[in-house]
Amino acid sequence: MDTHAHLAMKAFDRDRKDVILRARKAGVSPMIAIGSGDRFEENAETLELARVHPDIFAVIGSHPHRAEVTIDEELLAIEGMAESPRVVALGETGLDYHYNNSPGEVQRERFRDFLSMARQQKKPLVVHSREAESDTLSILREEGARDAGGVIHCFTGSYAFARDCLDLGFYLSFTGVITFKRSEALRDVVRRIPPDRILIETDAPYLAPVPFRGRRNEPAHVVAVGEALAGLKGLSVEDAANITTVNANRCFRIDTD
Repeated sequence: MDTHAHLAMKAFDRDRKDVILRARKAGVSPMIAIGSGDRFEENAETLELARVHPDIFAVIGSHPHRAEVTIDEELLAIEGMAESPRVVALGETGLDYHYNNSPGEVQRERFRDFLSMARQQKKPLVVHSREAESDTLSILREEGARDAGGVIHCFTGSYAFARDCLDLGFYLSFTGVITFKRSEALRDVVRRIPPDRILIETDAPYLAPVPFRGRRNEPAHVVAVGEALAGLKGLSVEDAANITTVNANRCFRIDTD
């Protein structure tokens, strides 16, 4: 399962149907589509994808890059959309101190808004954290994130951060970054954490894994992430796929019966 793909982004406007078909042909189903991106409208578009395609589930929210321009009316709209059974989580939300496209203070305020919403909606949270480990942990603890649960998506942090997130009941999701030549420290984190808390994702259209690096990423390429994970954990590719899919269903509370 690809647990994080921005399928409503303009990068897929030309061939979205083919992208979804290629994923299914590669055995990647279901998929989790993320509504938070460059435009607020991607939330409604993502929810519509989930309504049309039974094997696509939606996550809606506001990316930390947009924290400064996320208005109260948008939060109310997200809260309303989140009531749909096709929405399995809120996000991605969190903190990004690498780009700082929005002031840190505003990012932290919006992060708390979504944590509160997740607790109220009884839905998990998809968390973005880049160069913000300390503040991410502080807010997760202060806002009772354990009650909501969720995943730290595109995990690229330290083992200490990984351990603290696991202690809060969160899952960790890994992208094609684990296939990059300079990611040995991250691969060591993967080796050290329990397999029942790991998810895999593409973060499409970004972060295509080797051997697709440099191209637009898409859900079918999560197979390469699964293969890399299998090698790091000493698992067969089939077992890695099964384990991470079971983990994803548990994290997002997807009923497979």
